[in-house]
Amino acid sequence: MFFDFSTATRIIFGRAKVNEVSSIGLKAGKKALLVYGASPERHENLLNSLDNEGISYIPFAVTKEPTLEIIENGVYLFRKEACEMVIAIGGGSVIDTGKTIALLSNNDGEIRDYLEVVGLGKEINHPGAFMIAIPTTAGTGSEVTRNAVIGVKEQKIKVSLRSNYLLPSVAIIDPELTASMPPNITASTGMDAITQLVEGFVSNKANPITDAFCQDGLQYAASSIREVYTHGEDINSRERMSLASLYSGIVLANAKLGAVHGFAGVIGGMYDAPHGEICAALLPAVMRGNIESLQRKKFSTEYLSRYRKIAQIFGAESDPKPEEAAETIYRLNEYLNIRPLSSFGISEADYPEIIVKAAASSSMKGNPVVLSPEEMYKMLEISQ
Repeated sequence: MFFDFSTATRIIFGRAKVNEVSSIGLKAGKKALLVYGASPERHENLLNSLDNEGISYIPFAVTKEPTLEIIENGVYLFRKEACEMVIAIGGGSVIDTGKTIALLSNNDGEIRDYLEVVGLGKEINHPGAFMIAIPTTAGTGSEVTRNAVIGVKEQKIKVSLRSNYLLPSVAIIDPELTASMPPNITASTGMDAITQLVEGFVSNKANPITDAFCQDGLQYAASSIREVYTHGEDINSRERMSLASLYSGIVLANAKLGAVHGFAGVIGGMYDAPHGEICAALLPAVMRGNIESLQRKKFSTEYLSRYRKIAQIFGAESDPKPEEAAETIYRLNEYLNIRPLSSFGISEADYPEIIVKAAASSSMKGNPVVLSPEEMYKMLEISQ
């Protein structure tokens, strides 16, 4: 057995912990690039804290998923304003943007030099600027991952920038920041976390540490996602979902994922569709397809036992069949009003292109079984 394990240098979890950002930031300097999603006024507590400690900030708004242009503009602004740190507060797109800006601000060349698939895939040799990541959603776990997803418009694809140096200097997870999420965002981001935990648990790159995070994270999610969807003000449930999201990010950083994310990166680059909803729509079909393939090809029963465990966590009767795991997620999607793929304009005519691109993705390499184009086609068809 061999594995390595990485996470953020420091993780701070708890209610009202966003108030500690300024005291932590002082160790890095007095000027920050503040990367945020909506208007900065939403983060009044954070801004007041920075003001009180004498930390000035240059605002940088990110209103959509990061692209090459957005990253380049952020790096330019960071250098032009002589910033000493990056503080990113928002969802996964905001944090991915902040992580990438911090990293590239201290490395030569352009972002394309370091991207996989569409770039040169060069190794990053230097740590980035000091970076504090503060999630306001419970989904991606981007605050503890060593990758960032970047959209490349002209090629209609999303690709990953990967480096241990992308791990934030400090991750601050304050569940109170997630309480304002509307039900639809709560559902899609929550299902993103669940997908990462499910795929990490059955990944062919899983290890004993990620297994522990997956099982605990799934327990937290299963016990809280319906509650946060219907009663968003329930801070105890929000706290459990924030833990599930954090754990899912730790898993993503240390184990491969699978076919859902292989598909999702491609579909997200081709269509204007939220990543979490794509994952949620695909997850039951991919789980069922994987299980059928494992059974047909007589692969190790270890993977099938893991699907049985997932079924139990999500409420199946004792000693469930592996395929009941997919059924529990399908029922959860119904409860959360998750839309099918067809809602985003995806049609059967698109399947061949999606399949070819997804098969070449990094995430697909973690799937518990190698899928044929026909098996992938069926997964897309069921998800419609």
